[in-house]
Amino acid sequence: MKQPAIRRIAVLVSIGRHPVSGVPRYSRNDAAALGLARDLAQGRNVAADISIDVIHAGHADNPALSEYLALGAARISVIEAAAEQDVLPALQEQLQGYDLVLCGSRAESGEASGMLPYQLAARLQLPLLAGAIAITASSGAIVAEQFLPKGRRREVALSLPALLTVHPLTPSRLRYAYARLRAGRISSQVFPAGIEQAGTEWRIENVKALPRKLAAPEKRSGHARMQAATVAESRGGKVLQEGSAADKAQAVLAYLREHHLVDY
Repeated sequence: MKQPAIRRIAVLVSIGRHPVSGVPRYSRNDAAALGLARDLAQGRNVAADISIDVIHAGHADNPALSEYLALGAARISVIEAAAEQDVLPALQEQLQGYDLVLCGSRAESGEASGMLPYQLAARLQLPLLAGAIAITASSGAIVAEQFLPKGRRREVALSLPALLTVHPLTPSRLRYAYARLRAGRISSQVFPAGIEQAGTEWRIENVKALPRKLAAPEKRSGHARMQAATVAESRGGKVLQEGSAADKAQAVLAYLREHHLVDY
């Protein structure tokens, strides 16, 4: 059987945020991507000399970054970047020559738009598969199991090189080991002088209040509501065809007051 041409795997990681305390930590979605890379490297149908490079764009002194070392990353390459810098050009330069790029679906902090994998795949001219939950090696390609809505799954074959985003519900078998944290290392590099910077600036403004849909609360029993879902019935409304505009407006206002939808 022909061995697939997988020699180098890159895993992009970011800094997560605890959902309750907000304390910076590793991103579980990115850790699941690291777990899929390790499982793929240890599979039967792959060569034994696969290298896994973990790459982060940010600051090397972030204490949460070392947690990826404890989860199995031998080393982490950090591209030093400020919060307002565009990391796409630097990642494009860094990811040249990789057979497979894995990352989470979106970051847990920052903009968290989920657009970085798509923009990066467009720059690298790589096929992108979203929502992968398992990866196996096939002859000259990979076969990824993709997560679909309503619990459905499907297998997709991809030729290499390719970029995959990992679904947040991907099971991860990584275990935290303090010895690996002490043995791993973090190296950093700055943006090359010729790398382009972001050409647009973000504008932050207060969110606009959306109109609230007014709905009268239902006081019917569960049996009555189930009957209403299967049998067409009158809801007891009024049709105002006569009278002035003021009379019609007064009827609408009386309805809103009756159902406590307005407080004036």
